[in-house]
Amino acid sequence: MNNAVCWFEIYVQDMNRAKKFYESVFETRLSKLESPGGKMDYWTFPMEEKGCGSTGALVRMEGAPSGGNSTLVYFDCEDCAVQAKRAADHGGKVDKEKFSIGQYGFIALVFDTEGNMIGLHSMK
Repeated sequence: MNNAVCWFEIYVQDMNRAKKFYESVFETRLSKLESPGGKMDYWTFPMEEKGCGSTGALVRMEGAPSGGNSTLVYFDCEDCAVQAKRAADHGGKVDKEKFSIGQYGFIALVFDTEGNMIGLHSMK
């Protein structure tokens, strides 16, 4: 049986701004992914072929607006309060500070620079 989620895409309007935000918040580097036909601009999060969990990309595509969607992607963190602070420090906005979800750990909700809400999850 596979995990329910196998890929995610976060739609953006300003790829440079969004890429800088995510690389700063998660202290990582995104990689350019060539798109078929060159109609989309894709930058993927680090991925491990046999690793657990899901990976995805920032995507800029004509006619695909950012923000206001009803899908929420949660990023795994050591301590989600750290990434929530980084989000605020790098042009995003904290919607809900870190709070407990009982035996399932903690979450925080933030908006990126493109108006997309993302979730942050940690066990401590």
